[in-house]
Amino acid sequence: MTTGTASPTRTAAPAAEPSHIADTVTAHTLLNCLIREVSAPEHQVTVDEGHLLLRLPRRGVLLRSALRRVSLIGAHRFQGPVQRLADDAWVAVGWKELAGYIEDELELRTGVANEEFLSQVADSRETIRTALEERAGTTRHADPYVASEQSLVFGHRFHPTPKARTGDPADWLTYGPETGARFRLRHLAVRRHLVREEGELGEMDALCPAPDPGFAVLPVHPWQYRLLQDHHRLREAVAAGDVVDTGVSGPELVPTASVRTLYHPDSDTFLKFSLNVRLTNCVRRHASYELSGAVALNRLLQPLFAGLAGRFPGAAVLAEPGYRTLDTAGDTALLEGLGVIVRSGLRHHLRPGVTPLLAAAIADEYPTSTAHVSHLLARGDGDVLAWWDAYLRLLLPPVLAAYFDHGVVLEPHLQNVVVGVHPDGTPAQMLFRDLEGTKLLPGYHRHTLDALPDDVRGPLTYDPEHGWNRVAYCLLVNHTAEVLSALADLDPTLEPALWGLVRDHLAAYARTAAEPPRLRALLSGVPLPAKANLLLRWARKADRHAGYVPLPSPLGADFPREVIR
Repeated sequence: MTTGTASPTRTAAPAAEPSHIADTVTAHTLLNCLIREVSAPEHQVTVDEGHLLLRLPRRGVLLRSALRRVSLIGAHRFQGPVQRLADDAWVAVGWKELAGYIEDELELRTGVANEEFLSQVADSRETIRTALEERAGTTRHADPYVASEQSLVFGHRFHPTPKARTGDPADWLTYGPETGARFRLRHLAVRRHLVREEGELGEMDALCPAPDPGFAVLPVHPWQYRLLQDHHRLREAVAAGDVVDTGVSGPELVPTASVRTLYHPDSDTFLKFSLNVRLTNCVRRHASYELSGAVALNRLLQPLFAGLAGRFPGAAVLAEPGYRTLDTAGDTALLEGLGVIVRSGLRHHLRPGVTPLLAAAIADEYPTSTAHVSHLLARGDGDVLAWWDAYLRLLLPPVLAAYFDHGVVLEPHLQNVVVGVHPDGTPAQMLFRDLEGTKLLPGYHRHTLDALPDDVRGPLTYDPEHGWNRVAYCLLVNHTAEVLSALADLDPTLEPALWGLVRDHLAAYARTAAEPPRLRALLSGVPLPAKANLLLRWARKADRHAGYVPLPSPLGADFPREVIR
């Protein structure tokens, strides 16, 4: 008999000082990366008497950590310190020492050093510590959606530097989502001949109307303005009267989980800014081709997404209808650094009574907001399998149909999906966002791509293999497996049945889509592709060049699925 009712309780983050929590979470996150990308692929991991043991084969170090829960795909939950075997005794290893071992192992493995690595791990740990301290004295935003966007204190648990940020906390505390920030924008009035823009910008102009018909208003993130205000071409344009700094004004906006995308709750509008700041992997500045590419993709995909919404009620993609920036004789630093993309809001898509929540907050390992799945289940009857069945029915088919039917690679990782829930906490809608990661398969869109400039066309495409790895990773490993992990934390005996439901939904879609070979392979149990964030950060490459490592898959037909209780 398969049942699915679990007590909606959850292990909260350790009750300790912020510095201790930051140390523990950083060590566990590094351990996650090490297992997934280095030790497990080389068969250097085992579970023994409540501990996970792993060896660094080149460094010759044996590590272990106590297990809170074992995961079927190796995404284990840890507790307590990481330890190292030293002369027949286990001694505690702090995050700095662990990061040093990883640095040594990767340098031996690759033959390449990375002098940035340890400092970036330290930056990430310091961001977590500072955010925890600041949150202790702040009030959470009353809007549950905004609160969910601002709840991600610990970040991606399979990234070695999930909260790394350029600068010390004094640079970002005013603008960080984790501290419940809200602030007004800087505004530049720009003469029309220096404005570069495409698409529909009415939502942005309604927030900050132009003072003169010969000018357009360019909103600027105040952090970015501070970084660019001394640029010589900007100073020249201001001196000539072509750009007028009208100061900080207008309504307050709130930073979302991505930091650089801000939301205005009253008008339900998002503005995605450039920031010359490294966040996790990359400096988050709009490349010129990304500005034009967002509008080109939006024009192409809106009819397609409307069709998907008709086929799969509850699914929608947030539009990115336009951008604006400053073009001073093609100066790239200003063109890209002051670019802002408009993203349409949520309310146009939401059904009455449905509350939007960020998927990453629903799946967070430690619940830091009422969006967490444990709280959602507590609103209803606590039936985990029924809740999960509803979630998968909304999440999986539209993403798979976009790829197999239309050659569109969506990027539905946890930070790119907003989940609408009914008052009883059950999933009602899936809203996908952020066209930056959305790509096209050239074989489906050759005519459209040929009409685009070369510098826009290339970055908008993936080959089928790369595209499938991206879809499978974001959809199944980053998103599905992480929400599933949060559910399994409530009752670990349910994990096989939870994976069984994933398989059922994949098989059901495959039957409607003429059994695509890639899905048949998944259903036969081939390994799942996991993005190698640690190796990518070590190589200092752009996200587009990420490699993938294989994970054991619970999707095979012979995998045990029943839960006997």
